[in-house]
Amino acid sequence: MISTWYGDITAVLFERFKQIKLVVCDVDGVFSDGCIYLGNQGEELKAFNTRDGFGVKALLNAGIEVAVITGRRSAIVENRMTALGVTHIYQGQEDKLSCFQQLLAKLDMEEHQVASIGDDVPDIDMLKHSGLSISVQDGHPYVQQSADYVTSQRGGYGAVRELSDLILLAQGQLQLHGGVSL
Repeated sequence: MISTWYGDITAVLFERFKQIKLVVCDVDGVFSDGCIYLGNQGEELKAFNTRDGFGVKALLNAGIEVAVITGRRSAIVENRMTALGVTHIYQGQEDKLSCFQQLLAKLDMEEHQVASIGDDVPDIDMLKHSGLSISVQDGHPYVQQSADYVTSQRGGYGAVRELSDLILLAQGQLQLHGGVSL
């Protein structure tokens, strides 16, 4: 067993974290708490956790690609991900697996090099085709049971940061000092 801040991980699972070159994330329920807030004028609001933003920037700074594949469309998602430096942003994806496979072909990567994180049934196919499948702590029970790893943090409350930390720890690239702006 390997001890981490987030709990113990088997050595076999820790080795799989070492292979990751691409992290694919759902948005609602992963980067956000899964709630969609609507204002009186019809505007949509989402809250993003700055710890997750720090994790994304840390991955990118370490040379690990980050992508989002989400079923909904939102200017808020485009703006937040672009601000973090994410260039692979796929919204309105009803068939996440097809989008996932096209992304792997575009980046010339294999499934074993990918960690995907999701929270609900639409993410399952994508997770099953990833070298490392992750469910957020408050994900649907079916997703949790299907995942290789379940985060100790809930979606929207640092789950992406947890994944980032574990990948960077396994790869010997975790830096615990400044240099990354949110």
